[in-house]
Amino acid sequence: MNTPAHIVLNLLCLGRQDEGRLLVPVIVGAVLPDAPMFVFYFVEKVIRNTPESIIWSQSYFEPHWQNFIDVFNSVPLILVGLLLSLWGRSPFGTLLFISMLLHIAGDLPLHNEDAHRHFFPFSNWRFHSPVSYWDPRYYGNVFSVIEILAVVVSSFLLFHGYETWLGKGAIATTGLLYLVYFGYVFAVWM
Repeated sequence: MNTPAHIVLNLLCLGRQDEGRLLVPVIVGAVLPDAPMFVFYFVEKVIRNTPESIIWSQSYFEPHWQNFIDVFNSVPLILVGLLLSLWGRSPFGTLLFISMLLHIAGDLPLHNEDAHRHFFPFSNWRFHSPVSYWDPRYYGNVFSVIEILAVVVSSFLLFHGYETWLGKGAIATTGLLYLVYFGYVFAVWM
């Protein structure tokens, strides 16, 4: 799934109460597994001026990038963080790591050739799903529509369920980011 979709769906599952102490760790946890991708893309596109076709066919698969990305998608490492948060009685940490696990649960069935090593550093195994959230060769054209509908419906429910401007602002900002992302996709990749 795209990062804004993770934010909205994680908020729907974990952050339905309109409180900053709940919203912030859920949002941060929804974003963290994808954060290395933003760094990767910025370095390759802006700093190295790598062409799009090379970024996604070669650079993405370089071992150092894969290791960096997969550390943030590692179930064992996230479980260690969760256990430490539970032991330390940190509600913020607990929600953050649960949100990260929920992100991974959403990604696992939706990555084919770009699958993560969710048991890194203990295993290099990747689940190559028959479905992709973006690749039309693996029903990405169908799933993209399902994702957009899920985000729109979930955003509507959350926006009308939240009473504070913090909650409403979080959903509105996420929706705006989602629109900007698709604008970028159509401008650069289509």
